[in-house]
Amino acid sequence: MATLAFFAGLTTIVFYGVAGPTFQEALGISGALLGILLSSPHISKVALRVPFGAWVDEIGAKKPLLILFGITIVGMAGLVAILALFYPDDFGSHLYVPLLICGILAGAGGATFSVGIAQTSYWYPEDQQGFAMGAFGGAGNVGPGVMNYAIPVAIGVGGLTLAYAGWLAFMVVAAVLYALYGANPYYFQFLKRGFDVDEAKGRAEEMGQEVFPSGGAKESLKKSSTSKWTWVLVFLYTVSYGGGFTALSTWYPTYWSAFHGLTLSTAGLFAGIFVVYGSLIRIPGGSLSDRFGGEDVAIVSYGIMVLGAGIVTFSEAVIPSFVGMMVLGTGMGVVNAAVFELVPKYVPEAVGGASGWIGGIGGAGTLTVLPILGVFVDVYGEIGYARGFAVIAVLSAICVAISIALKFGGPDASEAADESAMH
Repeated sequence: MATLAFFAGLTTIVFYGVAGPTFQEALGISGALLGILLSSPHISKVALRVPFGAWVDEIGAKKPLLILFGITIVGMAGLVAILALFYPDDFGSHLYVPLLICGILAGAGGATFSVGIAQTSYWYPEDQQGFAMGAFGGAGNVGPGVMNYAIPVAIGVGGLTLAYAGWLAFMVVAAVLYALYGANPYYFQFLKRGFDVDEAKGRAEEMGQEVFPSGGAKESLKKSSTSKWTWVLVFLYTVSYGGGFTALSTWYPTYWSAFHGLTLSTAGLFAGIFVVYGSLIRIPGGSLSDRFGGEDVAIVSYGIMVLGAGIVTFSEAVIPSFVGMMVLGTGMGVVNAAVFELVPKYVPEAVGGASGWIGGIGGAGTLTVLPILGVFVDVYGEIGYARGFAVIAVLSAICVAISIALKFGGPDASEAADESAMH
């Protein structure tokens, strides 16, 4: 159920991206302003992931997830209302600010990541964290890919308003299902039944739970924020996920449509393939991290990202650009699992808080990268759609160096190296 909530909530990271060319044409805005509009859902995603992820350590995940669903539904309903009232005849730049607000509210669904990943971590033993994180992140991240393809098709069939109304209905159904069937890990269930902390932990341990919160939300955030390892992982995730996977999930429909001249539905299909592939490969990425160690997997994966971004930067034809996109998806998907496999190892005393910082601030890369990609188009013209990927190549190269440093200078580096062969 945590994965279902994440699957549905994360679809909002492409809230405007799925129809980016349509919104840009209707509003008559520049590439930079389009980048800001496309990134608007990521503002709330970033702002809410940290406190909501830490809140799990205090009360479990169910209540935080339902609140996030409520905020998301309000934002989506606002957009549907605007489209119903103004699109297409009175739809113009005067609606830019209201659209930004709707995007910000709808983006709360993206914060389901830090809530769900903390919940999932507490459900699984320590030696299965990589698999659990990979399965949760991989299956959940498929959501934006599905919408990247489904919404353009729905637009072609029923129009923009009906397409977004259908998306809203899907979100309401997902929220109801989670409300009915979602369950907190054993520890939080025992706390709710009135047991004190020690007794709840003891009973949960008897039922197989191994990972536990160290305190309330404030304590978890404080403990994790004072660890230098939290911030190293934040930067790595900022490049691979926020400034990488989610930014490109939103940007690719516009890239394929505006730069390569593909139809909106085909551009959405290509973007959807990127998202689904990059999400599903996260599952074996988690298992690889369990077996070989997250540091080694990160080194190789960020190197693959450098290669993929380099191909797209200099390619002007569809086939090599598609190949470069898939290479990027490989590196990003695998390393996104590897980073979270490292969380219980590097910050074991505050998994929820660390997950909040990493998922929240790490997701903030989208807010920077999307406007930069738009600026490249404004400055260099059409070729800027390709040249902007140089930013991702440079950042990925930096992460290769950081991952090497972690391998040889991380906590218990020699011990971790000895244990990696046993996974």
